[in-house]
Amino acid sequence: MACPRGSVKQAQSLQRFLARCASVVMLSEVFILCIKALRLRNTSRLKSINRPLWVRAMAAQINSFKCKEFRWHDAGDIQSVKHLLKIFKVCKLTPGVKHWMPTKEAQFLKHIPVKRIPKNLIIRLSGTNVDGGAGKFWKWSSTVTTDPKKATCPAPTQGGKCLDCRKCWSRKIKNIAYLKH
Repeated sequence: MACPRGSVKQAQSLQRFLARCASVVMLSEVFILCIKALRLRNTSRLKSINRPLWVRAMAAQINSFKCKEFRWHDAGDIQSVKHLLKIFKVCKLTPGVKHWMPTKEAQFLKHIPVKRIPKNLIIRLSGTNVDGGAGKFWKWSSTVTTDPKKATCPAPTQGGKCLDCRKCWSRKIKNIAYLKH
């Protein structure tokens, strides 16, 4: 029996569609595996905070890179007041390094007098809304703006990099405004 006209093209089209669907399913499965691996790694990192040698290990790691600046938590945040106090100890063991820590965890900062923060650490309370204000109770902050004229961070004009800018590490600058990207 002969195929009706057009059915070969329809079959080929269906075959291509099913192949694309299979690719999407495979990508979805890979994505889910990556997320699970990331969660496992992050859980392991969070548990390590409670280990007795965490402070010394972090300080040794930071000192081994001989860096002048260090940014805390590019993905993540303060877990507790105890965690924050451990970070203070790391800063004291790395006196030649300027530390910067952005955070949204205002509830932990409320328990810490500014005088208690090591001089080589600046903690910036992150604003919670785009084009919103900075936290009022904390001395240093960071916000996100959609207005390029209000942005004080030069990274968008520098290929997304700090380059020689060190505004985020400076206690003289009360607020850093990042351009929304």
